[in-house]
Amino acid sequence: MNRKHLLLAAIIFPAVMAFGQQYGGMWIPTELNEKEMKDLGMKISAKQIFDPSKPSIKDAVVQFNGGCTAEIISPQGLLLTNHHCGYGQIQKHSSVQNDYLTDGFWAKNMSGELPNPGVTVDFIADIKEVTDQVLAGTKDLDAPAAQALIDKNTERVKATFKLEPWQKVVIRPMYYGNKYYAYVIDTYKDVRLVGAPPSSIGKFGSDTDNWVWPRHTGDFSMFRIYADKNNRPAEYSKDNVPYKPKHFLPVSIKDKNENDFTFVFGFPGRTTEYLPAIAVEKVMTDTDPAMISVREVALKTLDEKMRADAETRIKYASKYASVANYWKKWIGEVEGLKKSDAVGKKKQYEQSLVAKNAQIKPTIDELNRLYTEQAPYALNRAYYSEVIRNAETLTLANLYLNFMQNVEAGKMDEKTKTSFTNRLQSFYKDYDAELDAKVTAKLLALYANKTPKAFLPANFDQFADENKNLTAIENWSKNSVVTGRHALDGATASADINKVFANSAELMKALKNDPIIQLAAGMRETYMATSESKFAPLQDQIDVLQKKFMAQQMETDKDRKFFPDANSTLRVTYGQIKGSNPRDAVYYGYQTHLSGIMEKYVPGDYEFDVPKKLIDLYNTKDYGIYKDKTGDVPVNFTATNHTTGGNSGSPALDANGNLIGLNFDRQWEGTMSDINFDPRFSRNIMVDTKYILFIIDKYADAKWLINEMKVVK
Repeated sequence: MNRKHLLLAAIIFPAVMAFGQQYGGMWIPTELNEKEMKDLGMKISAKQIFDPSKPSIKDAVVQFNGGCTAEIISPQGLLLTNHHCGYGQIQKHSSVQNDYLTDGFWAKNMSGELPNPGVTVDFIADIKEVTDQVLAGTKDLDAPAAQALIDKNTERVKATFKLEPWQKVVIRPMYYGNKYYAYVIDTYKDVRLVGAPPSSIGKFGSDTDNWVWPRHTGDFSMFRIYADKNNRPAEYSKDNVPYKPKHFLPVSIKDKNENDFTFVFGFPGRTTEYLPAIAVEKVMTDTDPAMISVREVALKTLDEKMRADAETRIKYASKYASVANYWKKWIGEVEGLKKSDAVGKKKQYEQSLVAKNAQIKPTIDELNRLYTEQAPYALNRAYYSEVIRNAETLTLANLYLNFMQNVEAGKMDEKTKTSFTNRLQSFYKDYDAELDAKVTAKLLALYANKTPKAFLPANFDQFADENKNLTAIENWSKNSVVTGRHALDGATASADINKVFANSAELMKALKNDPIIQLAAGMRETYMATSESKFAPLQDQIDVLQKKFMAQQMETDKDRKFFPDANSTLRVTYGQIKGSNPRDAVYYGYQTHLSGIMEKYVPGDYEFDVPKKLIDLYNTKDYGIYKDKTGDVPVNFTATNHTTGGNSGSPALDANGNLIGLNFDRQWEGTMSDINFDPRFSRNIMVDTKYILFIIDKYADAKWLINEMKVVK
């Protein structure tokens, strides 16, 4: 190595390993860790991020369709979120003849924007802590009585809020029920698709690159919020007008540098940072590996058909991506927990707590006993739930079982029946009975071979051979309501669901004699009797102790600043732009570029193909104002923000509150951050705003959208 390279290494590696943040954090925006944020480089105030009394950044951040996050980037309600968050809507507007998944979609003007019935966006208007009111009178009650009073108190507190017709208030527990917060929510119901790049850009790298760095994915799509003429929420109407936000995010295309401050604002789904060591150990050694093994079989079977048939690819695209997402996440989580010595660190922390407060030891000892007792039931629960979820034929059978139970209990009124048939109709739309027979056959064999006999129905060993299973399922399917092939009054479930349900008595008779229903019923009954009946009471005891353990941690560790686990409520996380050193002798830079896309380019490949126009832009170097100091267009970048599911689509903002990126993933080596954030390995992955605007402007020729934005150069 020459002197120049030695100096470079000396500069880079210490910078990568110097971390100002210790625990990460998903902070309630009314309780930000402002000092640490300022120490790391933030230049705005906490009030500029969240202020219920006047416009602030929170007014530009929404929960998109109940799951992802999105942000407003223009004074006309233009909304930015991930391609994978808008994927279901893009798919619904697609067909073999008009394939927006493959070709992309760009409205030429507002009149060309496509409505999406049922899609909503939620703004958080205000957040109030209501712990004292919700927990009033519960101190000396046992857990069931306390919960009953909490439920009553919650309703009383909700009733004290004066709401507009379009508002609702939701009260959520934090710190395992030690605190409670009320969220006032504005819901907008007219959300239209504005633009989406082709999947070869929006999903570039697809499943191979999912959770992986270096990454080169243009994971974004664009929608617009519409309101009535008074700027209030309204159902879809051609008379609605673009929503005028209280605040929208300026879009920065300034170059990024390592150690620049960044923060992410959004709705993270679920984390469990405060579990005891024993719980983390069971996730790492038992439940994650079980769920991985089930999804691995399902994915391999689906992939074979999707690669060979375009119609299947479109029909199963969204489902496949959903199944693959957490399969790969869990693999990275297991490896990350091992690499970061999560269990060892948890045990050490527990010992330090006990040294300060001896009353914590009985709590930890009892948690160890309960988790150990629960372990075999938790493992079977992981296998059973994943088999039912991923074998769609069994999923359908369980839906019909629910219908049968409601009919027998006299609970199947017309409203419930309509809701049920609508759900089935939607399910059958993207269901391939022949393909799923292969998936179900393989998963039944896995379940038979992996599960102790004590947890299986009698004679279940007959399903240990996947080839025999396939023959049986194909024979059953010829006369099964479940698979949609059984003729019932001249109709099939997959073709005319309402006609099938017209005669409940005849349908009930057919369902009771359906061999697939009988198989699913046997599996469910045995699971409930042998596993769930033991798992649930133990979990109730664990939940009570976890609340106590959380309170004890907060009371004992005065040096630590605590934040509540994610629970799909609005949060702020922050960090710095950084590369990573995930393994010995491996260093990843913090930024990828368009040239990296061309390095991965595989003509005709469904994951790594590149549209011709993007190739032409690369070859001619027609980058406009979107290139960085290297002369290339930046695509993705990483930082130490503590994110999780639900943060998809979240804005990544700079020290001044300008949009610099769109969060869409995490680095595989750090997916254990849901359980154990480690700044050495935990990296969130974002689409660079330069690449987003480059695609909109140069690739899509949709400069009219750029003209709406406030671009910071």
